[in-house]
Amino acid sequence: MALFPANEAPQPIAPHGINKWSLSSRIFHWISVVLLIATWAMIELNEDATDFTYFDLHKAFGLSVLFWTVGRIINRFVTKAPADVPMPKWQNKLSHLTHLALYLILLAMPLAGWFSVMFDGEGVSMFGLFDIPAFVSENSDLSGTLEKIHKNLLWTLLLVFTALHIIGALYHQFIQKDHLIRRMR
Repeated sequence: MALFPANEAPQPIAPHGINKWSLSSRIFHWISVVLLIATWAMIELNEDATDFTYFDLHKAFGLSVLFWTVGRIINRFVTKAPADVPMPKWQNKLSHLTHLALYLILLAMPLAGWFSVMFDGEGVSMFGLFDIPAFVSENSDLSGTLEKIHKNLLWTLLLVFTALHIIGALYHQFIQKDHLIRRMR
């Protein structure tokens, strides 16, 4: 069974004909990557910490992901996307579904973490610059549930959809050789 039906085989994009994402979209994309890595690194460093410094930074970076993602979504609506790369319809649909899932997870994960902290009666210090106080009543059961959703469900979904995104990009770069990655550089 062929990966592509004969009439759906993708055509490579000529290197000189690359339609890139807007500069703002590329900046939003790559800073999102940096923020996610920093957020993850802080929680990993927190495991052996004797104080809450790394956890406080994890919360600040996590909220930064949330606010950055809101800006990224606004940017997505006000900037024009490049034309889709020629590919089979199922791949195009999978690509769009993966991107939509990533956007939703990048909203849901920090929200679940933030509300977990707030329902635990804590605010968030944004890198020592200002504090975002808890604005909900304490509810330890709800805090625990949201923490499990944040750590288990949403973290797993983030890993799965990030892996799909990266595998798709690498597939296009090294197997299809259609220069898709150049659109985000």
